[in-house]
Amino acid sequence: MLLQTGSASAAPSVEDFWTPERMRAAEPLDVLPVQPDDLADVKKGAELLVPPTGAPGTKAFPQKGGAWTGGGKVASTAGRVFFTYQGRQASCSGNAVTSANKSTVLTAGHCVKMDGAWHTNWVFVPGYKDGQAPHGKWTAAKTLSTPQWTASEDINYDVGAAVVNPLDGKKLTDAVGAQGVAFNSGYNKKMYAFGWPAADPYDGTKQIYCSGNSIRDFLLSTDHGLSCDMTGGSSGGPWFQDFNESTGTGLQTSVNSFGYTFLPGYMFGPYFGNDAKNLYDKAQAS
Repeated sequence: MLLQTGSASAAPSVEDFWTPERMRAAEPLDVLPVQPDDLADVKKGAELLVPPTGAPGTKAFPQKGGAWTGGGKVASTAGRVFFTYQGRQASCSGNAVTSANKSTVLTAGHCVKMDGAWHTNWVFVPGYKDGQAPHGKWTAAKTLSTPQWTASEDINYDVGAAVVNPLDGKKLTDAVGAQGVAFNSGYNKKMYAFGWPAADPYDGTKQIYCSGNSIRDFLLSTDHGLSCDMTGGSSGGPWFQDFNESTGTGLQTSVNSFGYTFLPGYMFGPYFGNDAKNLYDKAQAS
């Protein structure tokens, strides 16, 4: 089956559209019910990064959520994603990965398409800091998702990608660096998850991370799970295994996707299997 793609406006005006004021005011894409066809029960119990209870912590590994102050490559490869969804300005997170075209960003499927429509005015802002774009605003030439997410918004395949246009004569990963990607790497790993949560108690101004030992979802999906209190806006942020805190590098193996309303304080992310790899290959060949 061919991967499904959408058109994300690549006009120069998209970069200008996302002023500091609009970026600060963008609403986190959260508290939206998941509606996958093959997981009907999830409709009653899962939401896309519904804000759980609890405040951000500052403990060492493992921890549920705190500001990333370690610097390294992840401070520039990961960033905030902005787009227009159903007439309102919304936000997610994403990450630049190693790719043949040097222009590929991985994110969540619902961060490129939701409720049957592809988002517009899509832009990636690596290293976002409180309305500022220290590494520029990278407009999407194309957005893509897995066939399962495109057809039925199946939460098991909530993976999206964007191919971004060059900026100031440079390609994305030449400018900000890139993280490696791993597929079919198994479950129950030590993981680090990053994102820009913007729903209470967070405000979207800085990069947040969680770390700990992941689990395989024992409830209704085939996803990874991690103790983490990041909220809406962190969707699409990268999960890494083999992460080195000193260099800020790792192998991306998932993205922030959803949380169960009846299990607060846990984040879930799709397993990067063959379908995620096909998506990645399609994106990097674009």
